[in-house]
Amino acid sequence: MQGPLTQAQIDQFLQDGYLVIRQLLDEQETELTLQAARQDEAIRVNAMSVIDTKGRTTNLSLWNHPGDDIYGAICRSRRVVDSMEQLLGDEVYHYHSKLSAKEPKVGGAWEWHQDYGYWYQNGCLFPDLASVFIALDPATRENGCLQLLRGSHRMGRVEHGRFGSQTGADPERVEAAMQRMERVYCEMAAGDAVFFHGNTLHSSDANLSDKPRWGLICCYNTRNNNPYKDSHHPSYTPLVKLDDSAIKAMGARGSETNKSFLEAKRDRTQGATQE
Repeated sequence: MQGPLTQAQIDQFLQDGYLVIRQLLDEQETELTLQAARQDEAIRVNAMSVIDTKGRTTNLSLWNHPGDDIYGAICRSRRVVDSMEQLLGDEVYHYHSKLSAKEPKVGGAWEWHQDYGYWYQNGCLFPDLASVFIALDPATRENGCLQLLRGSHRMGRVEHGRFGSQTGADPERVEAAMQRMERVYCEMAAGDAVFFHGNTLHSSDANLSDKPRWGLICCYNTRNNNPYKDSHHPSYTPLVKLDDSAIKAMGARGSETNKSFLEAKRDRTQGATQE
């Protein structure tokens, strides 16, 4: 498939289960997105409070379909969608997007998990899904950047259970994996992004710093992995790609008033309320 990634980058993703792209969004695009998110009343009102095992909270807002806003322009941009299609080797559609907001001192941790650990429950037969986490603030070890286990996607799906209000992978299996695989701290500048496979084990620590750590996460499924049953996430819905210039053209436009946000009570697997 044609796209912005080189064969070396695709091979790296297939080997490691993730791929970091520096400055996926340029400085102006990042600032516009962060400006929209910080002042977005709908994002704030519809945020779910996800509590970790120590009682710290991360605010997570989630929607299934891209809107006519800057978040929708990003998740439909060719640089993102074409990259996803190269990495997954198939046409992709928008599975959902999330705005994850870890506030200073109080932002919670995320347990080790695989996204397919619970998307499996939504009727997806294959782990042919991936996400891209775009840093809107600098992501550091101090403010709880994303962590991944290099190559863990090749383990296949791990059993998941409940830990606090989160879904996490089997701790025994995670511990064994951590003894054999490299833990990677995805420290990123604002505008950087990491694409990661649906079976890649990942987590993040609490934000104990005095800096916020906000990120936009766009998740995709492949057309040929269309779920066999209905769930709180959509079945195959053709995605209309936008030229990359649409991001700046959209400006700092936040959520549409009619955007359909997911409520935690509708997430039967608790898989949406994850980073």
